[in-house]
Amino acid sequence: MATTATGRATETRTADTGTVDTGTVDGTAPRPRRHSPTTITPYRPLEKQPLPAGRPRSWYITHNRRLKAMRLAIALLDSGIHYPAQATNERIRRTAEQVGIRPPSDRTCRLVRTLLRYSR
Repeated sequence: MATTATGRATETRTADTGTVDTGTVDGTAPRPRRHSPTTITPYRPLEKQPLPAGRPRSWYITHNRRLKAMRLAIALLDSGIHYPAQATNERIRRTAEQVGIRPPSDRTCRLVRTLLRYSR
């Protein structure tokens, strides 16, 4: 580590890890390292797993309805709709169209409002 004319140590980089030692010659604690802004990678959803076989058809229908309702509830929350009274069937269907989901049924819209009610 080399020192400057003022007695402060200069930064040295280690070849193996790229870490920076910014301590001073008099043995005081090193200065906090300034971090460069990190880039945030976009969220990548998990790969879909196949549904378990052997269940009744009504289970699959209910399961897919719940998944669709959760996707719609998240989209509504992201767009600023936080209360069930704000989420009319028309608004839920408009959001589904914007997100790229097929228009939900009245039953699914009711489930979306239920999820919004219990998300708080």
